Amino acid sequence: MTWASADGQNSAMLETLVRKTLEGEEITREEALELCELKDSMAVFFAANMIREEKRGKRADLCSIVSAKTGACPEDCRYCAQSSASRTEVKTHPLMKKPEVVERARRAKGHGAGRFCIVTSGRKVNHAELDSIALMASAIRDEGLKPCATLGLLDKEELIRLKQSGLHRYHHNLETSRRFFPEICSTHTYEQKLGTIADAREAGLSICSGGIFGLGETWEDRVDMALELRELDVDSIPINYLVPVKGTPLGETDPLGPFEALRIVSLYRFLLPEKEIRVCGGRVQTLGEFNSMVFMAGADGLLTGDCLTVSGRDPADDLRLVREYGMTTGNNETAA
Repeated sequence: MTWASADGQNSAMLETLVRKTLEGEEITREEALELCELKDSMAVFFAANMIREEKRGKRADLCSIVSAKTGACPEDCRYCAQSSASRTEVKTHPLMKKPEVVERARRAKGHGAGRFCIVTSGRKVNHAELDSIALMASAIRDEGLKPCATLGLLDKEELIRLKQSGLHRYHHNLETSRRFFPEICSTHTYEQKLGTIADAREAGLSICSGGIFGLGETWEDRVDMALELRELDVDSIPINYLVPVKGTPLGETDPLGPFEALRIVSLYRFLLPEKEIRVCGGRVQTLGEFNSMVFMAGADGLLTGDCLTVSGRDPADDLRLVREYGMTTGNNETAA
C-alpha cells in the first residue's frame, strides 16, 4: 500500500486499519476514534476508497424518493421542516394517489435509479394509507424497481403486510447516537426506533438505517451510531447532512464543512466495510464543489434527484459522475 501522508505514524495506523478491515476483522471503537483524529483527510479518503473497491466493487447504487405525504407531523424532531413544532413554509398534502407515485417511479427508473422509496410524514401511516401504499409497492415492483418505504413506527404485522405486497426494503433512521437522541427528539424514543427495525427484519425486509449529521453531535456520537448499525446488521446506511431550515429549532445551526462531511463517509466505510453507504439529503448543499469526491471518500450509493424538503442533484449529473469514476449503476447488495 502507498499512503499519501507526510506523517509516518498516521500512515502506519491507516495501513494497519485497512489491512485489518480487508482481512475481515472489525475496527474497534478506540481505533475508530483515533481515525477521527487524523489530520490528513486525503490519506483517509484514499484508504476508504481502497476498502470500498475491495469490499463493494465498482457499482454505484442509485435510489430516488417521493414525498408521498408531506408536512403536519406531530413529532418534534428539532431538525425537521415538516414537524408541527417548526414554523416553516413547507406545503402539506395528504397521501398521493397510486398513479402519480408510479409515474414518479417510472421517471426515476429512466434516470438510472434502481430503487424507489415511498416516504410519508407523521409518526406512522394509518391502516387505509398502509393498504394504499401496499398497492403502490406492488406496482413499483412491476415497473422493474426495488420498492422501499419510510412510513414511521410500524409494527411487525403492518410490516409483514408490506412485505407480502412486494416491498423490498424498509427505511427507518436512528438519526444519531443513543446518547444524543434525546437532544433532538422527545416524542418518541430510541428504543422504539430499534423495535421498528427489529420488526422489519423479522418481517423479512431488507433494512436501511442511518442518520443526520451536523445536529451538534460529537465524533463519538458518530462512531457510536455506526457501531449500533453494525450490531443491527443493517443492509444500507444513508448519510444525511443537516440543511438548516429557517423556522426549525436547528435553523441557525452552522452547516458542516465539506471535508468533515466526507470524513464521516470514510469513517462509516471503515466501520461498515461490506455495507452499502449512501449519501443522501444535504449532499448538494453541504459538499458543494466537493460532491465529486463522494466515491473517493468511500460511498457506493447516492440518493439522486430532489429530497424531501430540500433540493437534490440532477440525476443526469450523478450518472455522469458514476461514469467518470469508472463505475456502473446497479444493485450491489448481498442481502435478499
